[in-house]
Amino acid sequence: MTSSKTGWARRSPFILTLAVAIILFAAMTEASAGDRLYAFRDCVKACEEDHCAQGQTPMAIPLYRRLLLWDCPAECDYACQQTTTAERVSAGYPVVQFHGKWPFTRILGIQEPFSVLFSLGNLYSHARGLRELRAAVPSSYPLLKFYKLFSYLAITSWVFSSVFHTRDFGLTEGLDYFGAGAAVMYGFYYAPVRALRLDRPDRKTRARLRAWTVLCASMYAAHVVYLLFVRWSYTYNMMANVVAGLIHNATWCLFSLRRYSEKGEAWTLLPILCAAWISAAMSLELLDFPPIWGGLDAHSLWHMFTVIPAYIWYR
Repeated sequence: MTSSKTGWARRSPFILTLAVAIILFAAMTEASAGDRLYAFRDCVKACEEDHCAQGQTPMAIPLYRRLLLWDCPAECDYACQQTTTAERVSAGYPVVQFHGKWPFTRILGIQEPFSVLFSLGNLYSHARGLRELRAAVPSSYPLLKFYKLFSYLAITSWVFSSVFHTRDFGLTEGLDYFGAGAAVMYGFYYAPVRALRLDRPDRKTRARLRAWTVLCASMYAAHVVYLLFVRWSYTYNMMANVVAGLIHNATWCLFSLRRYSEKGEAWTLLPILCAAWISAAMSLELLDFPPIWGGLDAHSLWHMFTVIPAYIWYR
């Protein structure tokens, strides 16, 4: 017990520093076209002066929105985004982004309802898959620990995704980025472990596994350091995940083809189906268009299309 407390005490300053860094650096986002619109800025200023300044009539914010940390300035910002967007659409102008995001229509205080819904769908698919692993795979199987860690990281990343799309703060954005990055990087790490059976106990294979583990952990650490201390970039983060994901998918396709040539059974081609499906869905991240029905955008569609492959994958 003493050693456990001591270990936590040693780690806690790092954890606190990381949390503060996420909050500070995640706020350093580039301004969007909507932020520079005079109509939007004037609307926000007038709203805050009328409702948020001391001595003015306070804004009535329902309890369910206050529980999601909607305060007066945030309410003014949201209302002005909606008003400005409606005016621009009526005048025939295109919809623009505000603070790096489209002006989504919130539901029950949730900023991006479709992304939250599909994130929860992915969360459920991985939680269900983890239950199937525990029920079907013997605990003595050496790759089980790799399978389970894959599930744990996927579940964690979709929890963070659900929280971030519910309310977009610096901290929730950082958790979403780093959670998704960890899950993608682990998939990149795990594919060669499975394909080359780096779990085998002989000395040479263990040395290869250690080297591969150190390399992948260093790459992920460098990714986090770049985002926190060099440049907080949505584009860079997306492209890093896309590249790692494509390499991961290509590895599984080669492995699947090799297994099919050995066994000649159709089920060995399922990884190719999953990889092709996810790669096609991933292309949605490279597109960007104003949300349909106020909430269905390219990012939420990407989340939607990753639910079914997870079910197939665990089979």
